[in-house]
Amino acid sequence: MDAKTFFIVGGSSGIGLEIVNQLHKMGHIIYVGSRTLGKLAEVEGVRHIALDVTRQPVNIEGLPAVLDGLVYCPGTIRLKPFQRLTMDDFMEDLQVNYLGAVRIIQGCLPLLKAAPTGASMVLFSTVAVETGMPFHASIASAKAAVEGLTRSLAAELAPRIRINAIAPSLTDTPLAGNLLSNSEKRQAAAERHPLKRIGSAEDVAGLAVFLLSDAARWITGQVIHVDGGMGSLRTFK
Repeated sequence: MDAKTFFIVGGSSGIGLEIVNQLHKMGHIIYVGSRTLGKLAEVEGVRHIALDVTRQPVNIEGLPAVLDGLVYCPGTIRLKPFQRLTMDDFMEDLQVNYLGAVRIIQGCLPLLKAAPTGASMVLFSTVAVETGMPFHASIASAKAAVEGLTRSLAAELAPRIRINAIAPSLTDTPLAGNLLSNSEKRQAAAERHPLKRIGSAEDVAGLAVFLLSDAARWITGQVIHVDGGMGSLRTFK
């Protein structure tokens, strides 16, 4: 696709950083909003904006007047028995996963509407919304709100702006470090998936880049699973 301008929130690590790397290699103009610079220092030409999505108002000063695409990557993995979850736990998951996305989208909407040929947004859910999993009550609830936001905004902002969500399963990123901290945990996680492996940042980022592109110009309002078959398959031997 022709060079475009994208804002990747949470693009300094994990899946977000891989999206930045893939778009950068394609020659696009990249702005990244995150609390820390992280490994972005190694990516030449990327503009960084210090940003905390839990604060109101969010800081989007320094963005250009026109954005062709927006990706919201910040997330949490809080796995606790329901009775041990506090109201603060639920609120933190909502703030990072859902309300942060709302704040960023509201702030960036005029810039996205200014894109001459339309714009695209990508949000992130989780396989645990569609597939009930123990200990996921807080994060699955927050991400379910993201899915509702995705479909509602896709209808409201059509045809000028497309919005889709990606629902991964467990992915090998720093966010999932505690769940993949040794070989036994990694093997057990891999075995739970029909494809018998853990997802990589590259697996998920490739879909995000596609959804931002003109090749996906007839796709909106979708929640697409990149989950090794976890959400839809059961294998028996």
